[in-house]
Amino acid sequence: MNANNFFTDLQNRIGQVLENSPAKDLEKNVKAMLTQGFSRLDLVTREEFDVQAQVLAKTRAKLDALEARVAELEALLKSRTPEA
Repeated sequence: MNANNFFTDLQNRIGQVLENSPAKDLEKNVKAMLTQGFSRLDLVTREEFDVQAQVLAKTRAKLDALEARVAELEALLKSRTPEA
């Protein structure tokens, strides 16, 4: 048996022992508890967060442009209106 086969066999045996151990059940239970806890927190995924951040950035850019346009129109209106 060469060294590569020995290590592969050892890795497989360790994997089998871990699969059948109480540690694997504990890991599954902890994952289930964490998943349940996270679902109660009403969290969003990173992808959803990034999409909303992009929407917010576009909205902010449009708002800035509209504010500039309103200021421009107000200045134009003010220059055309004779003062009383």
